[in-house]
This record gives sequence, C-alpha cells and structure tokens, in this order.
Amino acid sequence: MDLLHDLTLGDVLREHRRSRPLGTALVCGSERYTYPEMDRRTNQLANAMAGDGVGPGDLVVWLGQNCHRVLECLLACAKIGAVLVPANWRQSPEELLTLLDDARPRIVVWQREEVGDNSEEARRTWAGTARWLLHDGRGDDPDGYEAFVAQGSPEDPQAPVDPSWPVVQLYTGAFGGVPNGARLAHRAILAQDVMVAMVQRITEETVYLNSGPMFHMATLMTTFATFRMGGTNVLTRRVDAEELCRIIDAEKCNYGFVMGPTAQEILEVNKDGRYDLSSLRTFGGSPEWNAMVQVDDSPWGAHPAGYGQTEVTGMLTYNSLGIGSTGTSGRPSPLVQVRIVDPDGVDVPAGETGEIVARGPIVTEGYHRREELNRQRLRDGWWHTGDLGRREEDGSITFVAPLTRIVKSAAENIYPAEVEGCLARHPAVKEAAVIGVPDRVWTQRVLAVVVLAEGATATADELIEHCRDHIASYKKPSMVEFVDELPRQGWAVDYAALDERFGGGGYPGLGPG
Repeated sequence: MDLLHDLTLGDVLREHRRSRPLGTALVCGSERYTYPEMDRRTNQLANAMAGDGVGPGDLVVWLGQNCHRVLECLLACAKIGAVLVPANWRQSPEELLTLLDDARPRIVVWQREEVGDNSEEARRTWAGTARWLLHDGRGDDPDGYEAFVAQGSPEDPQAPVDPSWPVVQLYTGAFGGVPNGARLAHRAILAQDVMVAMVQRITEETVYLNSGPMFHMATLMTTFATFRMGGTNVLTRRVDAEELCRIIDAEKCNYGFVMGPTAQEILEVNKDGRYDLSSLRTFGGSPEWNAMVQVDDSPWGAHPAGYGQTEVTGMLTYNSLGIGSTGTSGRPSPLVQVRIVDPDGVDVPAGETGEIVARGPIVTEGYHRREELNRQRLRDGWWHTGDLGRREEDGSITFVAPLTRIVKSAAENIYPAEVEGCLARHPAVKEAAVIGVPDRVWTQRVLAVVVLAEGATATADELIEHCRDHIASYKKPSMVEFVDELPRQGWAVDYAALDERFGGGGYPGLGPG
C-alpha cells in the first residue's frame, strides 16, 4: 500500500484533470487548453519521448522563448522520469554549444523565428547526437514538435517516478567561468510552490502573465505555484509592451512579472488608456502606474524578495516573514534550516559574518556532471550557498555579499568570472577584472578593467565587440578602463579597490539568482 504517496509533478496534473475538468490551464497566443487537454497532450508527448528512447535521467533541452510547450515538455519529462533544461535563448552559439556539450540531451526542442540562427550554428558544430524538434514550424513538418506529439498515445504512461529525482535543470553560477546545471527535484518544486502561493496570494483564480524568461527561477517559481494551485498560466514569447497590454486586457491577467523598465514602456504605450489593465495585480510605482493597475498588497507585494538562488528553488528567506526585523533579508522559509558558518563549518555568533548554508526539501540535488563541485557545495549534509550572510540578534538574516560577485542588469545575472574569461581570450589582454557600476534604469552596468599584454594594443570598442561575438550581448562590458596592473590583496584581485576607483557598487543580494 502507498497511502502516504509522495506526489510528483505528473501526479498534480493527473489530479487537476479530475478536479478541474473545465479549468483553463494554458493560454499561449491562439492556443488554449483545459487541464484535461493539457494532460492528454502531455501524455502524448511523454509516450512519444519514451518511444524515442528517452527515460529516467535523460535530458531534454528547450531552445526557445516562452511558450505553453515549455510546460508540456516539463510535465512530459515528469511523467517518465526525464529532466527538462530550459536554456537561455539569448546565449551566443559558443555558449549554446557549451551547454549542449555539458547536458548531452536526447531531444532538443528549438525555435527558428528570432532566435534560431544561434541554435542552428551551435547544432552544426556540436559533435553530439540528439533528435531536434522544431516547435514553431508547420504542424505537418515531420521534424516538427506537433507531428512528434501526434505520434504518442494519449494514455497515461504510468511510469514509476521517484519524487526525489530531478525534473528541471537550470544553468547558473559560472564559477570559474563555466556555467553549472542545478538539478531540482519534483519534491523541491512541490514544496516551494506552496510557500510561493501563500506569500504571493496565488489561488485557482490566478491568471498569471508569464512575461519573464522561463529559464529563470524568478519567473518559474510563480509559474509552478500557479500550476500547483490550478490557476491559469498565460504565456507570451518575450517582453513587448504593446503585446503585454493586449494580453492583460484580453485575458484579464491578475498577476504578472513586470520589471521597472517594462512598466515605464507600458505607461507610454497605454497613455491614452485604450487597454484595460485594471485586473493586473503587481508592484506599485508612480501615481500614473498605480492608477492603471492594482497595487499588490499580498505579503510578497508589501515586503518583496528576501534571499534566494536557483539552487534552493528560488527563495531561502522571505522579507514577508521578517516584517520589522533587523535583518535585510527577512527570516528563513519554514521549509528549511539555515545556519551561518565559518570556513570549518562551525556556527558563528549572531552579528558575525559567515557563509549561508541550508538544508531542506527545496535544496538542489546538486549540479549535473560536477562531482568535485558537488562535494564542496554539499559537504557535511548542508548546501553551501557560496554567499556571505549574518544572523542578527533577533534571528533574522542579512545577506552580505557573494563569495563570487554577481553583476545585475535588469533581470539578468552576469557572472564576472565568465566575462573575465572571455576578455582573457583576446590576444591583446593580459588580465581583466569586471565590476558592476550602479545604473538608475538597469540596476548595474558592466565595467571591465583591463591590463594589456606587453606591446599589445586594443581599444575599448574592440574588446566590447570581442565579448559580443563570444557571449550573450547583455553580458558584454559597456565600459572599459585600461590600467597598468590590477590591485591585489595577496594573490587575489582587490575588487573593493576597483569599486572605489571606478565607482562600482549596487551588487545584488535579494531574490533568486
């Protein structure tokens, strides 16, 4: 008997099929599916994948923008024990090739329009083998997604799946210049989404606008919570202010992921009030913005964020759990234990800085194919976040700084080591250090401090263009400063000295990475 059955994502969809036969699960352009229809398509895709040799632990990569098919692929993987990898579609061909080499997927679902050139270039140079399915081609295309789905039986595959198995792999944390695939299990997602639903006030009546990138936990944690509670996920390929206004008006979206710059664009597009955006509950802003939408008064809306990272399925601490507390990052989720430790793993006293470590059901299963890194980060039975924090006297948490710095540009995390590694590959560069400079619109801009090789010459524009050619454009420096040598503390680069000299600062510590 299995009366205390631990749920998987597939189980949740099965129950929604029975309990919400008329509920709208997905809206994407002209496509609209109820939960039973979603379950049927997911079964077909899962059976087609299994027929193509995909089984437990195998990876399926999504190379495209937001679409209802991301969730179909996720839930199909969930039903047969496979793992979905939603890739960052903004990456360069070189970066996509690195991801493919690391993931070694059995299936790649890709998009041609807008983002296909980089995928096709990476495919041409990749030495691996996978089945490539074009998701935005004609429905009768034999190499297309829809034709592949149609091959599968609509019957539930009923494959045995352990809730502790990973089901999503998100690439993050370019430690040493190499991205790592954080693996998140069914139980991690299903634990976290109940917490997210509580603080964000998500119910079966939620109509969530998925306008943030679905390769980011910042978007996905609300997507998952909306699915778990039986709400409606409305998807749009990418951020376009006019299209967002149209969708909010047409679908009466009542929750959404809207960044500050996007809100300003929406204000401009809808200054004549031709779109009714009054259903949308989101963060407050200017008086004009507040008059156009519903200001979010949920615990998350009133006290947003906290401290988090992808590897803990989004959030580890919540400001909404620490209202009035001393710490800047609130209190830990009731789903976890959090400690602040010294390099030997010993708890430091309240008020002293140490590494934030955690354990609980929302913590990652580790990184894909990173045995040594996993030993370091999962040592002593605790997840070592790689971030510094402080436990205050009232028990709340203050994030202090990453052990490896992160530069934040709008919603994107930029890892200095990755940009530094790219600059170091330029023949004129001896060494480089990257810092973040505060920016009123985009949070930070990337500034590279460069030491040229003896006798070499290079311009700032040349180095910026070099980065544009090899990494995603948003990661490239917007400014370059040339120096004779980098300041150091012992062997390590003194980034604090670089910040002081070149105006660095504003580094992030709130919200998922």
